[in-house]
Amino acid sequence: MTAQQMRSPTAEAVGIAAAKIAQLLPQTPLLEVEINGHTVWCKAECLQPIGAFKIRGAWHRLSDLSDAERAAGVVGVSSGNHAQGVAWAARRLGIAATIVMPVDAPQVKLEATRAMGAEVVLYDRPGGEDRDALAAKLCSERGATLVHAYADPWVIEGQGSAGLEIAAQLAARGFAPPTRVIAPCGGGGLTAGLALALPDAEIVPVEPEGWDDVRLSLASGEIQRVAADAPPTACDALQTPATWPINFAVLKQRCAYGLAVSPAEVRAAQRFAFSKLHLVVEPGGAAALAAVLAGMVPVDGRTAIILSGGNTDPESFAKVLQGTN
Repeated sequence: MTAQQMRSPTAEAVGIAAAKIAQLLPQTPLLEVEINGHTVWCKAECLQPIGAFKIRGAWHRLSDLSDAERAAGVVGVSSGNHAQGVAWAARRLGIAATIVMPVDAPQVKLEATRAMGAEVVLYDRPGGEDRDALAAKLCSERGATLVHAYADPWVIEGQGSAGLEIAAQLAARGFAPPTRVIAPCGGGGLTAGLALALPDAEIVPVEPEGWDDVRLSLASGEIQRVAADAPPTACDALQTPATWPINFAVLKQRCAYGLAVSPAEVRAAQRFAFSKLHLVVEPGGAAALAAVLAGMVPVDGRTAIILSGGNTDPESFAKVLQGTN
């Protein structure tokens, strides 16, 4: 039985992760903006050193490895943001990292992962190749530790540190903790971490249409998989086939529902973030904002939105701004 299988993520460990991350990284901004007549707060995780919140979970996981585990290296699975988080943490800690990435991952994410010294092993996502099976094979051959993008208690706890930061930043402005946090959702690591960090807040996961397995899982009470004929999506960071039990155990207790947004709504959110917040946000990173702008979820003066990533290539982003994509 692996370490990931032996324990569950806890609220107490989210606090430990947050303390470790505070020693390493400055807090990302919590930006105030008006939407539909209400003040909301946007957590700009797109401004992390790797351009995404994934650095949090990766650092908490890798910095907790034993000396023997560090010597054997780590393996991650990712379309790009978790890949960069693991590569960044591994380089800083002197750990060899191998990342299983899809052949159709954005080039900007592939290049950034390799630039930080990680070995990239490609798999055929469009052809139905199983990334988790490939990662397990690499771990078995090398004796490496799997650092899963969302099905890992340390990763979940690290992501939850963003919620504690939001509460602290609101308190510094004289506000009580958030009543609601709306977050982009792929496998559910971020939303599960937020649920642990903020037990009194409503946590709302948002996915792209056709890739809304968490929404369907919450509605049915059982884990659902994305359909085999799921449509293409620009939200590569949220393109996960299914959540895992470790995440769903938290989500089904704390998330009453999930939401799905259309490609047009995501593009509108990217344009809004650029014009109103002066931020570059990738499609997946804009999903939660898209749901709020579309009026899918109520907001108040203590509602927070996670802008989870900003790793998009210039050509695609330019087309979004021009309304041609």
